[in-house]
Amino acid sequence: MSHLVVKPVATRLDQKLFLNLPWQLYLDDPNWIPPLRGNQRDLVGYAKPWYLGGGRHPFYFRADCQTFLALKAGCPVVRIAAIANDAYNASSDPDHGFFGFFESIDDPATAHGLFDAARAWLAERDRHTIRGPVNPSQNYECGLLIDGFDSPPFFMMTYNPSYYARLLESYGFHKAQDLYAFWGHVNMLSTLDKKLDFITKAAKQRFQLELRPLDTSRFESEVERFLEIYNQSMAGSWGFVPYSLEEMQYTARELRHLIVPELTQFAMVNGREIGGVFGLLDYNPRIREIDGRLLPFGFLKLIRKRRSIRKIRLLATNVLHAYQRWGIGLVMLGGLLPHVLQWGIEEAEFSWVMESNRLSRGSLEKGGAKRTKTYRIYEFAPESSQVTAES
Repeated sequence: MSHLVVKPVATRLDQKLFLNLPWQLYLDDPNWIPPLRGNQRDLVGYAKPWYLGGGRHPFYFRADCQTFLALKAGCPVVRIAAIANDAYNASSDPDHGFFGFFESIDDPATAHGLFDAARAWLAERDRHTIRGPVNPSQNYECGLLIDGFDSPPFFMMTYNPSYYARLLESYGFHKAQDLYAFWGHVNMLSTLDKKLDFITKAAKQRFQLELRPLDTSRFESEVERFLEIYNQSMAGSWGFVPYSLEEMQYTARELRHLIVPELTQFAMVNGREIGGVFGLLDYNPRIREIDGRLLPFGFLKLIRKRRSIRKIRLLATNVLHAYQRWGIGLVMLGGLLPHVLQWGIEEAEFSWVMESNRLSRGSLEKGGAKRTKTYRIYEFAPESSQVTAES
C-alpha cells in the first residue's frame, strides 16, 4: 500500500494540486461540470494574483479557512477545506465549524484522515461540531448530492459521486438538513391548480402590487437591493448567515454579465421593493465546453448567443417577512412567465429549497413541479470536545 501523506496546503504548488484534483477524479463522469477555475480559487480563499487585483474573497473578511490534501505516492487523492465562519459563530452557535470543497477517491480510510485533519484545525479554534459541505457557506454552492445522479446539475449547483455519502456516514456524520431541487417544463403550465390563480389575483389586489425587472442602468445597486431582501427574508432560517455588504458588492460584479434582466422581477408596494425573484440561465453546458476557463476567450463563448439557452435556474424567490404567506412569490413568478416564454425557455429548476421550508415546498408541489435532486448538509458532533491532531 502506498504511503499516505496528509498535509495542509501551504505553497502555490499545493494550491494548484488542490484546485486541479476534480479534473482527475471526474475524468470519465459525463454528468460532472467543471467549476469556473478563477471563481473556485477565490471561494477557497486563495488570494488572487496581482494582475487580477490581488486579495481574498470578501467572505474571508469574517472567516478563516485551511485547506488540506491527502497524497499517495505524491499524487493528490482527497482534499478538504476547514472553515471557521466568525459571522456564523457570532450570530448562532460558537461551537460550529464547517467543511467544504470535499473531493475524494472511494477509500474511507483516506477520506477519514482528511476529516480528522479538518476537525483538529477547527478544534484549535474551539469549534468542535463540524457541518458541511458548504463552499464556503450556505450562501454559495452547498450540500452533498444524495439523490438524482442521472443528470448534470444546473448552474451553480453541486455534483458528486454517489459514494461520497458513504464516506461521510462511515465516519460518523449524520443528516442535519436536506435541500431539494424541483424541475418543471413549460408544458406543465396547463395543469396548474386554479387555486393558485385565485391566490395571485388576491395578493395583487390586497397590496396593489407592481412588478418590474432589474434596471441595468443601476445594476450593482439593484443586485445589492435584491440581496438585502434576501438577507431580511432569510433571517431566522436554519443555518443562515447574512451576506456582508462587501460580499453583496462582489457578487453583483461577478454576476453582471450573466444576469438577464428580463429573467428577474421585483415586487413593489408603494414604490418600495418588498420581494424579488432571481433567475439565471443554465450556463453549465457552456462551462463544460470551455473546461471552466474564462480566459482568454472562454467568457465570450459563455455569453454569446444566449438566446439559444433553453434552461433556467430560479435560485431565489424572496419576500420580506411582513408580506410572506400572501402568495407574492407566486405573483412574481407569474410576472416572470411571459418573459420566460418569450425567451424560449423550456425547462426550469427551482433550487435549492430547504426541507424545512414547507411553504415553498408546498407551493411548488401544488404547481406540479417534480423533485429531481436531493442535497444533504451533514453534521458531526463528537461525544468528546477534545480533538487532537496526529503527530
